[in-house]
Amino acid sequence: MEGRMQNVSISNDLNRTTPPRVRGPSSHKRQAKQMEFDSRYDSARPYIACFVILRRDNKIAMVLRQNTGYMDGYYGLPAGKVEWGEVYTRAAVREAREEAGVRIEPEDLFFVHIAHRHGDDGKVSMDWVDVYFEAAKWSGEPFNAEPAKSERLDWLNPDNLPKNIVPPQLAALKNIAKGIPYGEFGWNDANS
Repeated sequence: MEGRMQNVSISNDLNRTTPPRVRGPSSHKRQAKQMEFDSRYDSARPYIACFVILRRDNKIAMVLRQNTGYMDGYYGLPAGKVEWGEVYTRAAVREAREEAGVRIEPEDLFFVHIAHRHGDDGKVSMDWVDVYFEAAKWSGEPFNAEPAKSERLDWLNPDNLPKNIVPPQLAALKNIAKGIPYGEFGWNDANS
């Protein structure tokens, strides 16, 4: 079965090479039970978000956030959380459709950056893994497909961005421009 993981049972075998297959919401209880049983892997559990860069005529599509409770009034890329059992490319395809109204085939996405982000707003501390893709092509004209969460979609010059860009995304865009595939943001050290 090329390209698919083999379903395996839980055991104490430390040499296991293939993780169990996860299939959407019905596997939540099974997966949670597995996590309780296999406590050797009780470590960091960051949230995961996927971001999509749509580039045209040396400009990138960004949405001006509103009514989200996070960085409202700032521009961000089409993006969102990866759902349980969802692969990153499918999450990116879904978010591009939901936020920018475009259709992208997973094979038309290419990985450009990953960032380990720490967020602390004084109330909640959360760690994230942010995965950035650029779309080689898409169908449909990008537009603000979520008017309740975004004021508008604008095409911005990445070499002359406004000051109101979501800071971790700005850092990632700068790294992408330099060809740097990995970054860290929000940690209390020199790397952020």
